[in-house]
Amino acid sequence: MTKMTVGHPGEKTPEAEVTGGGSSALRTAETLLRVAPMGLCLAALILTLKNSADNDFGSISYSDLGSFKYLVYVNGLCAGYSIFSAFYTAIPRPMSMSRAWILFFLDQVVTYAILSAGAAAAEILYLAYKGDDDVTWSRACGIFDGFCRKAAAAVGVTFGAVACYVVLSLMSSYRLFSSYRPPVSSFTAAEDVSEAVAFPGR
Repeated sequence: MTKMTVGHPGEKTPEAEVTGGGSSALRTAETLLRVAPMGLCLAALILTLKNSADNDFGSISYSDLGSFKYLVYVNGLCAGYSIFSAFYTAIPRPMSMSRAWILFFLDQVVTYAILSAGAAAAEILYLAYKGDDDVTWSRACGIFDGFCRKAAAAVGVTFGAVACYVVLSLMSSYRLFSSYRPPVSSFTAAEDVSEAVAFPGR
């Protein structure tokens, strides 16, 4: 009689330890994709750090705005993570489940961090351009136009990095969760067991 094993929901496949290892070409492509955000993050970081203005109405710098200080910190963190993760994936070794979980977790954290930083800076920039009469927030970009243009460029570059990290998050999610079998319903499992008992040896 042939012995039948019914899988449990969420059970790892026998190939789970090596799923997602990929060929050298795929590993190279992922490594390059992980390096790309580093350049974008550094560009946004430099643009923000060098952004200041001084005229007859006063002076302004990125350090005067908490959202842009946060943008600097997060871009620096993400640039460091990009180079770390690129080296991590470039090493030619099988992709174990522990490595897949580490990349998945870190990719999610970095993606949400840089998205929040870009969104916070974009909100401040919007108020600087449009103002808010309800809270008597004036349109500062009419006075500090050069500062606003550089800030807008930094925010735009940051969202370019966000797009890269979203793609990387999708890749690491697919690699991790494709290593698990889809859940088997109790009805299907019971039906398979009944067939195995009724027709032994099939």
